[in-house]
Amino acid sequence: MPARFDTLFGRLFGVLLLAIILAHLLAFFWFRHYGPPRPPPAPSAFSERFDGQHPSPAPRFGNRPPRPWFGGPLVPLTFQFVSLIIAAWYGAKLLTRPIQRLSDAAERLSENLDSPPLEESGPREARQAAHTFNLMQKRILEQVQQRSRMLGAVSHDLRTPLSRLKLRLEQIDDDKLQGQMRQDLDDMIGMLDSTLTYLHEQRTSEAPQWMDVQALVESLSENAQDQGANVQASGHCAPLQVQPMALRSCINNLLDNALRYAGDALITLEDSREELIIRVIDHGPGIAADKREAVFEPFFRLEGSRNRNSGGVGLGMTIAREAAQRMGGQLSLEETSGGGLTAVIRLPRL
Repeated sequence: MPARFDTLFGRLFGVLLLAIILAHLLAFFWFRHYGPPRPPPAPSAFSERFDGQHPSPAPRFGNRPPRPWFGGPLVPLTFQFVSLIIAAWYGAKLLTRPIQRLSDAAERLSENLDSPPLEESGPREARQAAHTFNLMQKRILEQVQQRSRMLGAVSHDLRTPLSRLKLRLEQIDDDKLQGQMRQDLDDMIGMLDSTLTYLHEQRTSEAPQWMDVQALVESLSENAQDQGANVQASGHCAPLQVQPMALRSCINNLLDNALRYAGDALITLEDSREELIIRVIDHGPGIAADKREAVFEPFFRLEGSRNRNSGGVGLGMTIAREAAQRMGGQLSLEETSGGGLTAVIRLPRL
């Protein structure tokens, strides 16, 4: 392909120029073929003197056929109009196609970092944009992989001295000091586990699958009951296309939060044609309205204590909301009627 037509501008200009030339050529030949006849030549004085009469009209100039009913300007003007519309439509397709390809690739990348790279084809501008997009995707993957290696190293390097410290605690005779130090170590290990889980959730890609959400809720409720917790489940719903591990993580974190603060919980299902609503209801101390959005921030705690027994490390609600968002849903907090907190998960039915 010539270099001048290798750009989006060149292709668009060429299409419009070709449409204009074809439209004008058709109009020229149409009017040349069906145009009005030329006037006959004026009569000569010699022929008038010869017979004393007006000469007979000269034959029509040229061999033009009689003009048919469609021989007027309507047909060429219509062709011009249609050809320009087609050229404008094709030009718009040329303009929007690279943008649509980039949009689709960005959406795939947001759902899965391992999505196939964008094909580098089309006009020069489209190829450059695709090349830049693929380079960006490659760099993101390299950074994620580097972070994963660092997390693995940090996890290994921190767990080893923490395990040694727990063993050396047994040599301390002071039971009170030993208990305090053991609690501190448990808190550190818990913070480490929660942080690694949060970072793992961020980089995990999971394909949507059809799932019996009602069976999942009932299973989580029964597991909690087996551990001595007061958890009830109610409501019915049809199967829904979700990310199974993300949904389990979301409900589990909300359930743990409810049990930690209230000691009991109720999980309800409300199904409709547009969405599925899952509510995790407790009757604990609740959260003030101006603090309900803040609890979704990583490591945010309503109280100053770092004791896991009084509120964890501040990542459960963050993990739950991000899991809901990965499935195209929403997670919000409301006040329970009669006091307490209600976590509401809204999952759309696509």
